Amino acid sequence: MKRILLPAGGAILATGLLAAGLATTAQADDTISSDVLASQQKAAETLDFWTKSNYAALKQAVAFNPDALEVQKISSGGGYTSDTKPGSTAPIGEEKKAAVKVQNVNLPKTIGKVFFEGRDGKLYWCSGTSIQSQYRNLVATAGHCVYDIAGNDEVVSRWVFVPGYYQGKAPWGVYVGKQAFTHYDFDVYEDFDRDYAFVTVYDGIGGVLNKETKVSPSEYKAHIAKGGKGYVKETPITKEEFAAGYDKYGEAGPFKSKLADPSVETVAMPKDAAAKIEDYISKGVDGVQLTGVEVTEATYKAAPSGLDNGAKFERLSTEVPISKEAYDALVAAKGDGKFLGTVRTNDAKTAWFKTQYYVKKWVKTTAVMKYWVEDYFVVENVVKSVGRLGDNVGGQGFAWNQAAGSAVRTFGYPYGPHLDGNKPFTGVTPKWCYGKTAKKALLIPSKKVEEQISLKCTVTAGYDGGPWLSKYSNAKRLGYVNGVTSLIADTDGNKRYDTITSAYFDGETNVVYKAAAASWSGKLIP
Repeated sequence: MKRILLPAGGAILATGLLAAGLATTAQADDTISSDVLASQQKAAETLDFWTKSNYAALKQAVAFNPDALEVQKISSGGGYTSDTKPGSTAPIGEEKKAAVKVQNVNLPKTIGKVFFEGRDGKLYWCSGTSIQSQYRNLVATAGHCVYDIAGNDEVVSRWVFVPGYYQGKAPWGVYVGKQAFTHYDFDVYEDFDRDYAFVTVYDGIGGVLNKETKVSPSEYKAHIAKGGKGYVKETPITKEEFAAGYDKYGEAGPFKSKLADPSVETVAMPKDAAAKIEDYISKGVDGVQLTGVEVTEATYKAAPSGLDNGAKFERLSTEVPISKEAYDALVAAKGDGKFLGTVRTNDAKTAWFKTQYYVKKWVKTTAVMKYWVEDYFVVENVVKSVGRLGDNVGGQGFAWNQAAGSAVRTFGYPYGPHLDGNKPFTGVTPKWCYGKTAKKALLIPSKKVEEQISLKCTVTAGYDGGPWLSKYSNAKRLGYVNGVTSLIADTDGNKRYDTITSAYFDGETNVVYKAAAASWSGKLIP
């Protein structure tokens, strides 16, 4: 954790260094905590983690709802005391649309899900929004969706923001968090009166994930040799197709054959076997053909090399990548004794392989054979930089020291159940609430809350971190972030959540925001 000292009442942090005159004349005030989320190398690893296997990790994440966020007692206090004059920063990316009079709410493009790995190793998500900043690279969310609330003063791992996230799709890319900013009191003391965070993100990454391309056998082998991913598809063919294909590609080609009945009678190896080996494999010579029969790994390893019956058939006995679905099917088949080969997956469980073992047999050409051709596919993540977050989805404005009782429209992705177990939300699409904030501050002793603002709203976990927008324009889909959902409470004891809360955005919040809004992040991919 890096503690940044600002002059009391200060509102600007340009480079992290204070002007000498200010430093000597103003009283230092612990206001901002700033922590690195990911270096470029770590960011690349984070991106790979969330995007591999067609965004599998994003789909596994669940709404963040730890016991530490449960609210037992809640009551109203006095009013709010503004520490500076009210102020605001205008949004960016206004959409040129005519004013509308209908009551339908146009959802802002700026909102999305924040994904991260908790200290327990599990994958979670909260809500968040893009917010205006100098480099168009800033996300606003709840502090507990960035900073570990287990009391160890650390940030969570593998933090990313996905605007417009929908069922495993990232329409505007994935943005890896670079640096997090919050109030010192939240980072150090877990004071939920300061439960907010502003996170700078690297330029977004988008593109085609797990793109499959059919390649030649040699291209496939070269790709796999370099650590690439791919798989082999087997298609049955006729003896004539096998003979034509084998003559074309030779030993390294995709055309394969084996004996359909392993118990068939064998014949003696011809004396000219070595000289005419290709002909004996592809079409047979003088009524005799060389083929393979599948055996167990132990039988294969015990077989000698050479051309005799029972010798190893290396042409067929090689490991090939397969799909996860094929892997699961073969595991089941092996358990039933219907598969003689072996299967394995890598440590990260992102690639799957099979090996079948064959020995050579000399048989009459009248023996029943099976022929197949292998198609080779390489699988690649064809990704590219999609640019800055604010350029792609815009950025909400920012407002502080606004009057209590003001109208706000809140957004987020509710998912968790109510206290009675009822689960009305799926977390798939964003929801919204509208109303005026309570004029009296909330008191929640268990969270050191003395003056959070509140709004009647019947949402559940997953909504936390989502923006509270004042002066929201339905036509422009933009407003001013004047809070982020912090706690979700049941105020009347009926086991149904009915109220959401937010830290009151005051002048010190503006100090934290200004520091984050002036911080550059950059690209992951040129």
